[in-house]
Parts: sequence; structure tokens; C-alpha cells
Amino acid sequence: MFDELIEILKFNPKEPLIFTHFYFWVFFAVVMAGYSIIYKKKTPRNAYLFFLSLFFYYKSSGIYFLLLIFSTITDFFIAKAIYKTEQQNLRKLFVTLSIFINLFVLFYFKYSYMFVDTVNYLFGTNFHVVNYFNLWTNQFTGGHFDIDKIILPVGISFFTFQTISYTVDVYRKKIKPVTNILDFGFYVSFFPQLVAGPIVRAAEFVPQLYKEYSVSRAEFGLAVFMILNGLLKKLFISDYIAVNFIDRVFSNPMTYSGFENMMGLYAYSMQVYADFSGYTDIAIGVALLMGFRLPKNFNSPYKALHVGDFWKRWHMSLSTWLKDYLYIPLGGNRHGEFRTNLNLMITMLLGGLWHGNTWQFVIWGGLNGVGLIIYKFWRKISPFRGNHNWAVRLYAIFITFNFITMTRIWFRSETMDKANQMIYQMVYAFNASKVGEMIIAYKNVFALLLFAYIIHWLPTKWKDWYKQAFINLPLGVMVLVVIVIVFVIYQFRTFDLQPFIYFQF
Repeated sequence: MFDELIEILKFNPKEPLIFTHFYFWVFFAVVMAGYSIIYKKKTPRNAYLFFLSLFFYYKSSGIYFLLLIFSTITDFFIAKAIYKTEQQNLRKLFVTLSIFINLFVLFYFKYSYMFVDTVNYLFGTNFHVVNYFNLWTNQFTGGHFDIDKIILPVGISFFTFQTISYTVDVYRKKIKPVTNILDFGFYVSFFPQLVAGPIVRAAEFVPQLYKEYSVSRAEFGLAVFMILNGLLKKLFISDYIAVNFIDRVFSNPMTYSGFENMMGLYAYSMQVYADFSGYTDIAIGVALLMGFRLPKNFNSPYKALHVGDFWKRWHMSLSTWLKDYLYIPLGGNRHGEFRTNLNLMITMLLGGLWHGNTWQFVIWGGLNGVGLIIYKFWRKISPFRGNHNWAVRLYAIFITFNFITMTRIWFRSETMDKANQMIYQMVYAFNASKVGEMIIAYKNVFALLLFAYIIHWLPTKWKDWYKQAFINLPLGVMVLVVIVIVFVIYQFRTFDLQPFIYFQF
């Protein structure tokens, strides 16, 4: 029995604590059991959730949970130094130090391969990547971690941006630093949103650490709805169309027709939305059951009327972070049109790089930057400006959705060669005469894809109606509905559960 418990507590890369695994819900049940005892006492409650969040991250990333502890300690004390220091030069030095440390850690773990490969390609050198974190860990503990390969710690992009925003906001005097390191650690590591967001600002979350636990009957219903909605998106839609169609097409575009490649792109647009928004729906629901409110991260992004509107609806916590901590500090729109466009392009290029460590992501970010700049010019001369006719809106949504989808050739493709192959097939090997046969061959996938897009494009008031109807259900009926939906989800799910897409970022 003791040995079995030790095995459960040990890190196992094949059994991470993610929302689609049964083990996570066992973990969450244990968390809530303990939480029900101490939830009225704020300091023990926060410390309890901090240590359980560290355990959650350890189960997701193994020894790399030490990076989370390092980030927590570093930014906690730097923020206190910023707050206590009156001299502006010293305050700038401290906040610069925080940004440098955080970005250095992020760069080392996420971009070392990209940097070394680029240097070797440009200068004909033969540099190799060394995992100094594992090397030093081996020297300190006598371990045998691999030093020849750098593994990207799950969620490092999210908690790095979260702690940067904290020290910068303390520097800007928007917030006061957290006085208790356990409270701060809880803010940094809160497990529902730790590994894939949303990115939470301290000003939004820290005040909640000191409030009494409060979840109304309506909020309880909303939390359950969000969890079920997220599971449906992930397991019922995203995983199914990925395993049965998308992954096959993107792994070898040349063996599929141009039509199949094109449909693979449209399917991927739905997959990445259902996958990522599904994660954040579950995170919001789980957090709400514990009495914490996380920010909304998606707002029907494929209803966007232009690229700028899309980025106000997609991964909203990242979009606003890039605006507040990159675009505006660069000068925003305060220095003329050329500088504004340059700032937009820099922001989108770095936003693309945030998503991944290949040049495909830079291209994807650059294309979105171009889309933003083109729209800025177009709205000056558009004959439809101020026209809210349904046909004009439909046209704008159609153009925006197709543009965003086409840019995902580079976002999803594993290599530039595969991206080029996909474009080639769509241009030169569309195979229109076989479209009917291909629709029949993939009828289940395409039917589910059509269903998912119809749900996405439903009017907001319709979605609010069925959400509210669920929230208003009597508890007994709600339990029955939950049981039925969970049963259906797990009957429909693929045999191999797919990791959430944004875990790789």
C-alpha cells in the first residue's frame, strides 16, 4: 500500500495531471476535501493551495517545478525592493533585473535550439545545446538527468509573463507587493490556470486571496457548466477531429489532395479553438468552485469583423498583456503612423515567437501584423465604413476567418517544407473532381466540424439562454445531466487522450 502511494506521488511523464485524465479529478476531489476544512481561514487556505499547486506542477513537469519556485522567490523579493526604494534609478534597475531574469530563463529553455541552429546555419559553426539546469542538478544531488537535451517546462511562457506583469505593475505603482511569500506563490502557481492560462494579472487575482470564500448557487451552476463545456470542446470535438483527420494531413501533406489539405486547415482552426478555449473553460470552472474568479479568455473569435477584432476575442489575456507591456511601452500609437505600424509589427512578431521556437511562428505572427496594418489602411477607404448591414458583417467575418485560417499553415506545420507542401497541394493538386467522394469518406469528421462551427456562430443570446437554463436546473436534475454528458463524452473520446495544444507553448 505504501509503495503504491509512493508511485502515485512520483512524477510520471505518461500520467500528468491534466483535465482530461481521471487522475486529475481524483486529485481535485482530494483538494476539495481538504479545502472544505480550511477554506474559511485565508492564510492556511492560500498556503494549502500553494503547496498543492506545486505538487500539481511537479506531476506535470518533474524536477522543473524548481523553476517555478525560483521565479516565485526572485520576483517576490525584487518587487518588495522596488516598492521600498525611493530612488528612481534603483527602481528601474530592480525592475530591469526582474525582466532580464525571467526572459533569460524563458529564452534558455524555449529558444536555445532555435538560436543555436540559426547561428550554426549562418556561420557554419557546430555549437551544441547543453542543459545546464540538469547538469547542476546532477552535480548537486548526484542524479542522472540528461544534459544533452533541453526539455521545455510546461507552462513556462504563462507563469513567466505573469510574474513579469507583477513586478512591472509594482514598479508603475499600480499595485502594492504581496507581503506573504506563500500568498504570492499561490498567485503564481494556482494550478487550474498554471500551465495554459489565462495569464492572470496580480491586480485581478491578489485581492481575491484576502476575501471570504463565496460561491452563489448561480456561480456553482456556472462552474459546472464551464467544466462540462470545456470537456465537450476538448474530448468531443478537438481530439476526435485531430486524431481522425488533422494529424494525418499535417504529418504528410503530399499524400493528400489540395481539398483535404484545405479542409485540414479549416478543421485545425476549430481544433485549436476548441482545445485551448476548452482548457480555459475548465480552468475557470474549477477555480470558481474554489471561490476564485479567472478572467474570460475567448469571446467567439471567429465572429471577428477584422484582424484587430479577432485579437480582442482570441487569447484575450495574452493580447492585453502584449498591448500593456510591449506595444504601449514601445510607443503605441503616440508617434505617428509609421511608428504605430512598426510597433504593431514588432508586437505581433514577438507574439508569434512567444507561441513557439521556430521561424514558422515568426512568419505566422508577421502575417497577423500585416493583417492589422492592412486593415488600418482599408478602414480609411472602405465603402462599407459605418455600414452595419448583416450582409456586410457576414462578408467581413468571412474574409477575417479565412485570413486567420490560412495563416495557420505556418502555425501548425512542423517544418517549413511541410508548410510549402500544403500550399503546393492546395494550388496545384486540389482534385476538385473527387470532392464528393472525399466528403463521404470523411463524413463523420466533416459532420462534427460543421456542427462545431454552427454552435460557434450561434447568436450570443442563444448561447446565454441554454447556459442560463443549465444553471437554473434543480441540483438533482443537474447531477443527472452531468452524469449523462460525462458518459457520452468518454464514450466518444479517442482511445489515446491528446495533450492540450498550448502545453507546448
